Amino acid sequence: MAVVPSSDVYQFILRRCMSMSEILQTIGENQVKHFPTGEEVQLKSFWADNDVVIYFLRRYGCPVCRWLAKNISRLQPIFDSNNVKLVGMSPQTQGSDEFLKSKLFSGELYIDEKKKCYKDLEYQQYSFFGALMALKDKDTQFLSQKAKEEGISGDIRGDWYQMGGLLVIRKGGEVLLNFKQQKGSDHVENPEILKALGIDAALEEASDKPAECDAAACSM
Repeated sequence: MAVVPSSDVYQFILRRCMSMSEILQTIGENQVKHFPTGEEVQLKSFWADNDVVIYFLRRYGCPVCRWLAKNISRLQPIFDSNNVKLVGMSPQTQGSDEFLKSKLFSGELYIDEKKKCYKDLEYQQYSFFGALMALKDKDTQFLSQKAKEEGISGDIRGDWYQMGGLLVIRKGGEVLLNFKQQKGSDHVENPEILKALGIDAALEEASDKPAECDAAACSM
């Protein structure tokens, strides 16, 4: 007798058979809430008129997530000059008020309360043992220390188990980068984000510097 898989198992098998473009079409239909207005929008609106970088946080109260949010926000001037939208997403509301007030993140904030995007993108979750071991992970401790040195704190509220990731999407819906965390300290370095967008970081830095001249030229 044939065994009919449960709905969750069926969806898992279906996602495994889907291409990234098909997954993008699926998550594009997902509704998320803007914070703090509560306005619901479809995810596909993020890449309708511009390139977009979507940072999927583990939770708003996570100090490492807050440091990573601040770090990616250093790219905001480059994003602005290249028509790139920056979005931060969390699967929960806990810590959202403090996160907003901290002004660590320069992009727009949204909440995926049903974790629909997190599930569709197959973001992992820590086991109970894995979450405990993460506290002793040297990479996590390193980023936690960097956050502390910059005056960034956090709290223990919310889901400790959920992993996040980062999506870079071209205007119109082409996935340029699909990054998934294996542990809480995993992240994409800023130069790699710019590389995925096809932005020359060295050229951007040079354009931000004032013109220099030698003594002879300046005396003219």
